[in-house]
Amino acid sequence: MDVYSRKIAGWLVYEQESSEWAAEILRDVAQREDIDRDQVALHSDNGGPMKGAIMLATLQALGIMPSFSRHAVSNDNPCSESLFKTLKYRPEYPGKPFSSVTEARQWVAGFVDWYNHDHRHSAIRFVTPAQRHAGLDMAILANRKIVYEAAKARYPERLSRETRNWDPVLELYLNPDKSLDNERPDTLEKAA
Repeated sequence: MDVYSRKIAGWLVYEQESSEWAAEILRDVAQREDIDRDQVALHSDNGGPMKGAIMLATLQALGIMPSFSRHAVSNDNPCSESLFKTLKYRPEYPGKPFSSVTEARQWVAGFVDWYNHDHRHSAIRFVTPAQRHAGLDMAILANRKIVYEAAKARYPERLSRETRNWDPVLELYLNPDKSLDNERPDTLEKAA
């Protein structure tokens, strides 16, 4: 997942975890997203597939900086935790195990498509991750601001309070420093 846009950039479903498959996914994402060396960091848990020799060699070859959760801190990546909660609370989330890897892959493909292209994410002012990833969010948010201000001018009795903030979110943090909350209220967004 791209923290800035919240887009799920890559995924695959396998019957078991392995460093080789994690590296394969990463190579695919780096190529598809045209990621330059030293452009991104990959934050992950401390599991074997993410710390395996093949994965670490792949990260080094691609120029991607590894970043790992703190020891014994299960919620060190609030963006991923939020994504998993969104996945689990979808109405079509299966109530029983998938009958095959193919069925699991089909379900996840549908979820990823919905999440990236239909889900309006609160941490990025209710644009979709795909819109933000493509750089369309600025124009969408500017248009929303115009629409809301026009509605407020036309119906001041109905919209007496401030309208929703449609200013673009310029900065996002994986683990925001709580002491900055009062200093930068418009740029510091918490994971949705």
